[in-house]
Amino acid sequence: MSRLLASILALFACSSAMAEEPAANKALADFFEREYQWTLLQQPERATFLGDARYNNRLSDRSARAIALRKAHRRLSLAEAEGFESGRLNTQDRISREIFLDANRVSVEYDRIYGDLPFGADPDDWLPISTQGGPHVMLAILARAAPFRDARDYDNWLARLDALPRLLEQVNAQLEAGIKSGWVPPREAMLPVPGQLEAFAAGSPEAHPLFVPFLAFPDAIPEAERKRLAAEGAGAIRERVQPAFAKLKSFYETRYLPACRAELGASSLPGGRAYYALTVKDNTTTTLTPEEIHEIGKREVKRIRIEMDKAIAATGHKGSFEEFLAFIRTDKRFYFTTPGQMLAHYSELAKRVDSGLPKLFAVLPRLTFGIRPMDAFVGDNAEHYLEGALDGSRAGFFEVNTNNPATRPIYEFENTLLHEASPGHHLQTARAQELQGLPNFRRVGGNTAYVEGWALYAESLGPELGFYTDPYSRFGALSWEMVRACRLVLDTGLHRYGWKRDAAIRYLTGYSGINVDFAATEIDRYILNPGQALGYKIGELHIKRLRAKAEQSLGDKFSLRHFHSAVLDDGALPLTVLEARIDEWIAAERLRAGRS
Repeated sequence: MSRLLASILALFACSSAMAEEPAANKALADFFEREYQWTLLQQPERATFLGDARYNNRLSDRSARAIALRKAHRRLSLAEAEGFESGRLNTQDRISREIFLDANRVSVEYDRIYGDLPFGADPDDWLPISTQGGPHVMLAILARAAPFRDARDYDNWLARLDALPRLLEQVNAQLEAGIKSGWVPPREAMLPVPGQLEAFAAGSPEAHPLFVPFLAFPDAIPEAERKRLAAEGAGAIRERVQPAFAKLKSFYETRYLPACRAELGASSLPGGRAYYALTVKDNTTTTLTPEEIHEIGKREVKRIRIEMDKAIAATGHKGSFEEFLAFIRTDKRFYFTTPGQMLAHYSELAKRVDSGLPKLFAVLPRLTFGIRPMDAFVGDNAEHYLEGALDGSRAGFFEVNTNNPATRPIYEFENTLLHEASPGHHLQTARAQELQGLPNFRRVGGNTAYVEGWALYAESLGPELGFYTDPYSRFGALSWEMVRACRLVLDTGLHRYGWKRDAAIRYLTGYSGINVDFAATEIDRYILNPGQALGYKIGELHIKRLRAKAEQSLGDKFSLRHFHSAVLDDGALPLTVLEARIDEWIAAERLRAGRS
């Protein structure tokens, strides 16, 4: 039993034995709020996403000095949190303290591995730009998330454009530090980056991804002011933004890419074995080893393949698995031809989900979500969800990759919507944001195992929502469950066992059925984000196991709606804490049933 789980179980036993719990600890609440405000100050882009407009004219400071100060702050805040005695706190305060300690201990451990290098606590911060992330991706999303209601909002955006060259210089310095220290990614996975940067380094300023806010103005802004703002936006992009990106692109091509390593696995990084072990712990919130996860993955791959074969048989197909894949990859009936058709179909599916949610959930979030296309420059990357504002002023968004409809089969739309929107990411994220009485860091925070585990569990609710009624959609759902099972094998295979990229792509396409180009993008994602891909399946299996435990324990007294509330009503929890909370809920439900 882990130290964290033992502590949580002890606190629950203590709280259940007490007639009355202690009152909420104001000093602890004040501490958490100070830390939350400090985080927003350090990450002004994150503040904007959450609907906090105070820092809308700033970009993060990624200088070596700023990163060193953040490392020092984390050590001090960790010590301060440890100073609050767990035995004197009520249940929610104890949970909050344990979550904070657990997350910050991991961050401090990353800091220790990086040493004096200008890398922050995020596991991929040594890689500040890649195909999956970086200033170009973040700012393009920010251009659509920031408020643009009046001239001041536009002036804030202009200030961010003016600050962009400094940020890219800092990114350049981080990349240079990575070269000198050996903290560089595999070259194979980085080759598409210059093409992405080209969209930000050249072309008409009016067609630039960061000019989007100036393409439409609210009615409240006079025509003369619109012309001024648009002219200043185009000038900033032409004179400062594009030259800065062109400089970064040149450095990337001539200096960084040639210095990237040939080896794929994280184990080849400085201190790579310890680093990968920490990413596994961080992303699964368990004590599972890479070797154990690899075996879990192989068992899941075998189980899901049997279910896929059943779905294929239900279609009437008489050939081999490979022949079925060739058929569904090429038959035009399974693909839309325009982005509009894709978006319309997702909208129709969303309406169907909405009508079925009350059967499965006792409480639904008030915040709505929209559906819109992803930017063209991202290429073949996966669909994703963008959270709404904490105050409800901006909806969440499910962003659909409409760049190449021929790579997005219709039979995968149902499970994708359930994962990314509702009852997946949107329902869970918006529900957490609307929780009252919890520290803000719990309302907006999360870990991969819980957040992605819930979204994958949400896919499994399809039959209970009236989805997957035809064998092709069932196959599509299983295909993506297979992707997540393969991730357990592939992530550990690449970073622990030394698998090659081509072998990993063959494994993924051979078992899951996704097309080879998208599989290559997926493999590059696993290569560039060690450990991150493990949280999905580990989290889903954990939630399913807790549901089975509750069903077996409670029998006909089990309520799926109330179980879902028990899983969601504390916000995103480490899996050890979640298990303790569900055990407590089961005990309370049994007691309640005995009294009725």
